[in-house]
Amino acid sequence: MTIADFLKSDLPEPVDPPEGEDLTGPARFFNREMSWVAFNWRVLEEAENPRVPLLERLRFLSISATNLDEFYTVRVAGLRELAHAGNTTPGSDGRTPAEQLRLINIDARSLLAHQQVVYSQLCAEMSEQGIHILTADDLSKGDHEFLSEVFLDKVFPVLSPLAIDPAHPFPFIPNTGYSLAIQLERKSDKRTLRALLPIPHQIDRFMALPAPEGQRRFLPLEDLLLLHLGTLYPGYKVKGHCTFRVLRDSDLEVEDEAEDLVREFEVALKRRRRGEVVRCTISAGAPPGLKKVIMSELPVTDDEVVEVDGIIGVAALSELVLPDRPDLLWPSFTPRVPERVQDHEGNMFAAIAQKDMLLHHPYETFDMVVRFLAQAANDPKVVAIKQTLYRTSYDSPIVDALCEAAEQGKSVTALVELKARFDEAANIRQSRKLERAGVHVVYGFLNLKTHAKISTVVRREGDRMVTYSHFGTGNYHHITARIYTDLSLFTCDPALGRDATRLFNYLSGYAQPEALENLAISPIDLKSTLIARIDEEIAHAQAGRPAIIWGKMNALIETDVIDALYRASQAGVQISLVVRGICGLRPGIKGLSENIRVKSIVGRFLEHSRIVCFGNGADIPSKKARVYISSADWMGRNLNRRVETLVECTTPTVRNQIMAQIMAANLADEAQSWVLQPDGSYSRPAAEEGQRLFNCHRFFMENPSLSGRGSAGAGDVPELTHADD
Repeated sequence: MTIADFLKSDLPEPVDPPEGEDLTGPARFFNREMSWVAFNWRVLEEAENPRVPLLERLRFLSISATNLDEFYTVRVAGLRELAHAGNTTPGSDGRTPAEQLRLINIDARSLLAHQQVVYSQLCAEMSEQGIHILTADDLSKGDHEFLSEVFLDKVFPVLSPLAIDPAHPFPFIPNTGYSLAIQLERKSDKRTLRALLPIPHQIDRFMALPAPEGQRRFLPLEDLLLLHLGTLYPGYKVKGHCTFRVLRDSDLEVEDEAEDLVREFEVALKRRRRGEVVRCTISAGAPPGLKKVIMSELPVTDDEVVEVDGIIGVAALSELVLPDRPDLLWPSFTPRVPERVQDHEGNMFAAIAQKDMLLHHPYETFDMVVRFLAQAANDPKVVAIKQTLYRTSYDSPIVDALCEAAEQGKSVTALVELKARFDEAANIRQSRKLERAGVHVVYGFLNLKTHAKISTVVRREGDRMVTYSHFGTGNYHHITARIYTDLSLFTCDPALGRDATRLFNYLSGYAQPEALENLAISPIDLKSTLIARIDEEIAHAQAGRPAIIWGKMNALIETDVIDALYRASQAGVQISLVVRGICGLRPGIKGLSENIRVKSIVGRFLEHSRIVCFGNGADIPSKKARVYISSADWMGRNLNRRVETLVECTTPTVRNQIMAQIMAANLADEAQSWVLQPDGSYSRPAAEEGQRLFNCHRFFMENPSLSGRGSAGAGDVPELTHADD
């Protein structure tokens, strides 16, 4: 029986280590890549979860496909490059790149096949709800007439049919490019012709057809094209066809000695489009001749080709998550404005000056972060603003506020991280917009990504300068903030303000801070601080005092930290972790990790906040506990190769909110939790008939955050319960 409530249940009975495994060696770690694939299986299984609304299940299916695409274009591409170069250096789990590729290929193919099974199931359920995905055989005469008009008006002008012969070499197909390959025969003389028809991404993948009231009907774009090949190739007869889609290596290579970093990234982005193909999906039953040409010209091997009996490009199904069918979506939710801010008539600086305030997004609106900077831009008392930007939206209100502040004569510095994968082009565009407004734009380090999320606003109050700081666990991205769970700490604590200023000086001038008062930063001392706190819990356990660690993060694979957790477990420290995605730690094994348990939460919102609480010789929650929030996951790249922050929270209400509300609810969650087993599999609790499983997302939607409360009831921790579904 799987027990997902870590708050009230005891640790499960540990299991004996597998016979013959040396858990002092690489076998003590799970493989990173296989752990990631396991996470994407959990995402896909939400598409089969009957407790999830139908179109949200379709969204989960689409997300699983988008995730897998990115995994191939980055992680698999890197392993492939190492394997092709003959690199046999093993990963932390002892497997070589070639061995990892073999395992990935088996599991990912199985996942791709199951996506098609789920798609068929969802199509059937959608049809019952009046949403129909049609084939050519389903079309009426009226449908054909309507589609002919749509084709000529909206599709035909965008198409570029391409012959394949000695005069017309095989064209370049970009990353995620989707094409129709056709075998044709000229009617007049039976001469054959091969052709490609790239399917333009600028047109919706699913074409809407007329439908009775309350019904929706769609035809995939590739089916529409097949119906009108006679228009594109008059005088030819179609002898065979198939569709295929390619994924290319999307890692960027940037010269370390680049004189102009922005220009170097622009060149690298152009090179990315032409990266080697790492996977090709092709429709099942493709004519052998066409398939051979495609494989030869891309070029790809049999291991890199996946035949798909169903729909290619599952990520495009997000188009069918219809906003006009709210009955098939999650119930609408409007994020709260914190009562404390309302008490001060919307004045962020007055609310922060009263006491540190922690907001829990998306339950408390991210608009407060935007308001903080917008008010700073227009406040005559504000003299300076500093801001890190890792990922932002296309029309970022954060960037607009920084531009407004600079145009009003304030000193504004923005650290824009150009190395934010897949957002490089957007960040280049934003950096130029900021520079045009007079913002001092810096790009940090060549060899380190700046992943820290910090804003500082310096305000003249009387005869002194007061620094207001924002430390976040997530990006300054107002769109993703609607679905990512993250924390925002607002403070005017002088020590944190000084630390933030020292960090910005480090980023802009390479002046490494000699001492920080509260903050720990990677790559300098964040990892050593974590390990020091773990070692302190070991000392408490050895002295007979309570020894507890609660942690929440997106990934846990840094070997030194995992080994420190193993040492803590062996000393008797009780460790409960919520790790959404990759986890290299093996829990629940005698002699290694018997006091560690791990679960993953996958649900309506994407868990993204990073938190760690150390009992410090007492139970949790308690006044003695040490409580931290961070921008960093516990991965090698975050702790060793990025600039990240770890902030200790000392305000009683903030600490109580994190321990007794946020972490407690996550640990108590059952409805969305998957428990990691000692063998690396995940198991979720099954609800008995009539049983209601606790859902932490529902709880947070119904209960305001403690530190955002107004003058009344700030110390009242709500009971961990929520309304019925």
